Amino acid sequence: MCLVVIAYDVDRELSLIVAGNRDEFHGRPTQDAGWWADDPNVGGGRDLLAGGTWLAVYRNGRFATVTNYRDVEPKHGKLRSRGHLVSDFLQSDLAPLDYLKTIDGTAYDGFNLVVADRSELAYLSNQGDEPRRLQPGVYGLANDRLDSPCDKVRRSKERLVGLLAEGRINTTELLRLLGDRDKGPLEEVTASRLPFTTAHAITAPFIVLPEFGTRCSTIVTANREGDWRLFERRFDAAGINTGESVLSFTCGER
Repeated sequence: MCLVVIAYDVDRELSLIVAGNRDEFHGRPTQDAGWWADDPNVGGGRDLLAGGTWLAVYRNGRFATVTNYRDVEPKHGKLRSRGHLVSDFLQSDLAPLDYLKTIDGTAYDGFNLVVADRSELAYLSNQGDEPRRLQPGVYGLANDRLDSPCDKVRRSKERLVGLLAEGRINTTELLRLLGDRDKGPLEEVTASRLPFTTAHAITAPFIVLPEFGTRCSTIVTANREGDWRLFERRFDAAGINTGESVLSFTCGER
């Protein structure tokens, strides 16, 4: 993922609300969201190149998502795919914070990871943020540390807070939030390895570029009775809807 906003334990009906955009090269092979053939308890998309995933759920009420950390020099040597951080948590029995404490951050390129079960939400970045349990609230994550002040994180969080206040949390409204194609201010475009036009384009919540952009938008909700729903909408290089998937399940009591 490259943009995720999360509302945790702040809505009367929904204990977890997640809305995120996955930004990736359009040529990278990807499996549409569904129940995995090799583990039908895992639901989500899949990176067919490395085998992991950017966001997924587990039928017992577990959730995880990862974002890459931008503008960090790649490490040398054989590293694990960051997508396995998600699937490893989902397929483990560890509580969220306990799982994060087992991770060797040096074994991966820069990442931010959020994991949850029905009792706890926790976060880790191997760029300087130690594992910590998150309290009820609204959070935003892009390619920097949690709640970084970049425009697209701030703007997306504000819109989610507004939807919560107005009681308008639904798939249509959350997709509108994720579909924001307005770029951030020019002062956010810093010197990097990217051409200026590309660096400016990726400041938008929804990115449209010929080679790289928003491949899918995903919404995950869980209510207090244990009913979960994952919705994925996919896009081509022009930002046009190419398909959708819906997964739902009910897990047991806390």
